[in-house]
This record gives sequence, C-alpha cells and structure tokens, in this order.
Amino acid sequence: MPPHLSADRSTAQPPGRDPVDALISQTRRLKGDVDAVRRGTPADTSDPQDRWQRALYDLALHQLNDLDEHLAQLRDGPLPVPAPAAPAGPAGPPPTTQSTPRQGALLSRVGSAEWNLLTDEASWSEELYRILDRDPAAPPLTLDELPSLVHDEDRPRLTAMVTGCLVDARPIDGEFRLIRPDGSVRTVHMMGEPVLGTDGSTASMWAVLRDVSELRRCRRAVSETRDSLRHQGQDAARAERRLAVELQEAVLPAWRGSLRLPRRGPRALDVAARRLPSATGAATGGEWYDALELSDGTTLLSVGELTGQGVGVASGMAMLLGAMRGMAMSGTEPGPLMTCLNRLLDATGQPAHGSGLCLRYRPETRSLMWAQAGHPVPLLFRGGTGRALDAPDGVLLGAAPTASYGQAEETLEADDLLLLHTDGLVPGGAGAASVRRLVDLAPRFTESRTAQECLLAVLREFGDREREDDACVLVARVAS
Repeated sequence: MPPHLSADRSTAQPPGRDPVDALISQTRRLKGDVDAVRRGTPADTSDPQDRWQRALYDLALHQLNDLDEHLAQLRDGPLPVPAPAAPAGPAGPPPTTQSTPRQGALLSRVGSAEWNLLTDEASWSEELYRILDRDPAAPPLTLDELPSLVHDEDRPRLTAMVTGCLVDARPIDGEFRLIRPDGSVRTVHMMGEPVLGTDGSTASMWAVLRDVSELRRCRRAVSETRDSLRHQGQDAARAERRLAVELQEAVLPAWRGSLRLPRRGPRALDVAARRLPSATGAATGGEWYDALELSDGTTLLSVGELTGQGVGVASGMAMLLGAMRGMAMSGTEPGPLMTCLNRLLDATGQPAHGSGLCLRYRPETRSLMWAQAGHPVPLLFRGGTGRALDAPDGVLLGAAPTASYGQAEETLEADDLLLLHTDGLVPGGAGAASVRRLVDLAPRFTESRTAQECLLAVLREFGDREREDDACVLVARVAS
C-alpha cells in the first residue's frame, strides 16, 4: 500500500520541460506512423480480419492520444482547483466565467475532487464538472450524494471503494458507470487516497476521475472483432471437416458387415472393415481401407493413409485410392503398383507423405502377393497364434521419387485370418508394442466364426479408447 498523504502535502512541481517535450515529440511521430498505416486499412468491410485490424489501430491511436495529452499536462503542471461556487443572490458575486481549455491539458478527460470530512466541504475541478455534465455554478456533490449519478449495478462497487478508503485507509482504484443528465452513460476510472490528519485519522479524501468511455469502446471493438474471427475460423473448420468426412465416405467402400470376395467359388475371403474417428474431433485425415474383386477373379485388399488433415488430404487420398483400383484392375502386381503410386504422389506435388499396404489374393492357390510403403505390416493369425509377416522393401510414398518397391508372397490356409490396420488403431502404441497387443487377440479370433465377429473383438479392445488420429482396420478370413 502506498504511504498516505499528509494533510499539509505540498503542491507537486512539474518536471523539466525539455525531457517531456522530447517524449511528446516522439509520441506524436509514432501517432503519425500508426495513423498512416491505419489509413491503408478499409474502414467499412465485411471481412472480420480487416475489422479486427482496424479496431486495433483505432485503439492504439486512442491510447497514443491519451499519452500525448498526459505528457502535455505533465509539462504544463497541475491545474488550479476552483473554489466552491458562492450562493446565488443579489449580494452574491457573479458566476465565474468558464475558462477556455488549454491545449493538451485533458480538461475534458480527467478531473479531480476532494471531500473534507471535518468541514463537510467538497471541491471539484472544472474538468470533473465537464465529465459529469453538471452546471459549474452548482455546488459539488458530497460523498453521500455522488452515488445518485452512478449506474444502479455499480453503486455497491463505489460504496465499497469509498468505505474502504475512509474506514480502512485503503487507496481507491476502480471503475464505474455514470448516468449523465442527457441519459448517456460514461465509464469513469477513479483513483484516490485518504488524507490523514495530525491525529492519524482520515481528514479528507481526494480522487482523480478519468473518463475512459472511448478507451473501453475501442477495447470492446477489438474484443468483438477477435471473437468474430475466432467464430469464423471455427465455422470454417467445421465446414472443412464436414466436407472431408463426406469426401472420405464417398470414396471408401459402401458395404457394411461382412463381404465375401470373390463372390463366387470356394476359398473366398470373408472381409469386414471399419473406420474409427479420433476422439479429439480434429479434422478428418487421409486414412482408407479397400476390398475389391478384380476382373481376373483375384481380390485386392489395401489400407493406408496420407499425412495431414483436411479436405486437401482427403482429396489426395481419393486420388491414390482411385489410381490403385485402376492399376490393380489392369493386372499390375502390388510391388510395381506401389512404385507407380509413389511417382504419382510426387508428380502431383501433393505436400504430404503416405503409407500403405497393397495385397492381391488368388483364391485357387490361396496365395497372397503383397507390398508395403512404410506401413505397419499385415498380421497373420493361424492355429490360435499370430505373427507379423516379413516385410518387403518399401519407403513412404512421396519420400523418394525414384524408389522401387519389392513384394512378398505368402501361402494361406483355411481359417487363416489377416488383420490390416493404420497407425492410429492402437492408442499410445507403435511398432512392436502395437503388434504385441494385437497378437494377444489371437484366442478371441479363434473363438469367432466370421470376419465381422473378429472385427468386433478388435473394436471392443480398442474402439472406445481415446485416440489422437483417425484409424482404419480390415480383417479377412480365408474360407474353407
């Protein structure tokens, strides 16, 4: 708490003029620079970003104007406080003529007052009369009368500040709203301290009141435009997420439940798959799964993902998946197919990397030809146990434009189960740790009769967990 003023405090002396004049010159140069930039901002625009910038410039200029006026008042010294007006009457002196405000003296912005508790007298500066829009010939209001000008909601705040000053000798520092005679509302910032008598008791209270209405208006404008920008960004993010989800749903296979591929003949695959959204509600990424019967009777299985989120990534995923289907339908083997996808991603300038699996199953021989591009390898479950297949060479799509991709072959047996997934399936797990947790599901897969039941076992284990990213999982069981 700052020390209390004594009753016989001396009048403050203004600082030397030269340093203050230098500060005033610097402030005015800065005002000119800010105003020059401000004039280049549209004054009336529907763009929230422009409105926000304009409001910030207005606020900065308002505060620089305040600084300029404060420095001018500091240079010119304290203003005289007029004596209380004499009672009106034939013998009374004529009213004092209102003086002309001095340039930069803040006469319309800052006022002062003192209330003598011993004599019950009050004195106001001319500026305070202007702030409150009261007749200078009228006597100043006492502390008991002052709340009559204050907004109903703010009276308890003013009462608490004054009581704390008079009773507990606490400094005053707070704001309240005033209702002027014309009905307008002004916001006033009041700062003051008790003045102690020789016996240590409070003899009077002085205060400086500043009209901060325009400052608060500018700050509200900045806050409102900032909120508008935030809401606009949230709306845009929701719209982008909705569009990305719709694009992803339009591209991914439309079937639900189990799918038998190829649809005719023995040794087919029983396939089930699911996309799992993230728990964070972030924008949809570029994850995919696919199962497609090809023209030669083989079956294409794939999962993969592009890095990033949003509509651009979802459209890139759609491009890759469409290209994969077209090349697989034309007979391209998985290894060369991945090589072509890598070159395609580089040629389109897609600012993302991708990973994926491409598998081609031939039912008459139960052979599986597959390739991978920096992706978690398929898991093979047989006889109550599971293992990861040995991966052929393959780097992330888009990482090396001239890379070649190898392929591996595996012969499957009746009731074998393949599990394909993207990185986000096992929350908090990656690499060997993720494989171990998935392999532990082998006993449940043995008890399940269909791919759909196996998929449900995976979802019961990992589907409700908190995950940071979207994920896809596909299971395929070899029919006997």
